[in-house]
Amino acid sequence: MFKKHIPNSITCLNLISGCIATYWAFQGDAQLALLFIVIGAVFDFFDGMVARLLHVSSPIGKELDSLADDITFGFAPSAIVFNFLVPLTTHLSPIIPYLAFIMAAFSALRLAKFNLDKRQALGFIGLPTPANALFWGALLVGLGEEIATLPYAGYLILAGVLISSYLLVSEIPMFALKFKSWGWQGNEVKYIFLLTCIPLLLLLEVSGLAAIIAWYVILSVANTQLAK
Repeated sequence: MFKKHIPNSITCLNLISGCIATYWAFQGDAQLALLFIVIGAVFDFFDGMVARLLHVSSPIGKELDSLADDITFGFAPSAIVFNFLVPLTTHLSPIIPYLAFIMAAFSALRLAKFNLDKRQALGFIGLPTPANALFWGALLVGLGEEIATLPYAGYLILAGVLISSYLLVSEIPMFALKFKSWGWQGNEVKYIFLLTCIPLLLLLEVSGLAAIIAWYVILSVANTQLAK
């Protein structure tokens, strides 16, 4: 009986990580916020795996997972963006920083769609919420100071929030790193993606993670177009 609670306990650790990430985001420490988003992503990876291994998948686990994901990968990155925008309000409407939370709402919508969409067994339709969260955390940790010096930086970030919110609920097919076989044929885009991740991280460090997510979206779109 005890083993059925293990996956949900891991999911709760994801949720707690998201709460801690949100706390640090509001404290102005985007680096620690990103760290706990990454920790949450690790728990998110293992909860489903453990549920399948133990054969204890359940409807409540699925719903709990979505709730945890919206905190860790929706609310926490929105809080990072909000905190980044607040100091820029001398040049912006004071309402602008609050628009960062649009991303949390679209993350919730994306997760609800995912639970009902039977097309996403081997890939994704729209940008996965963990990828979106890692993009924003890594972008503002790695390049936040440089971005803040740009003209109209607040509006540029807001435009990015709107674009990523659209990508979350879009009908754009995006590949998942799931392999039916290890051969090159049929896995070309996955291997190209993996081979480019290491140099991006080595060259760009933390901001390389944001570059990897952007590259993932570009490859997904290109792969869809080539498949037509």
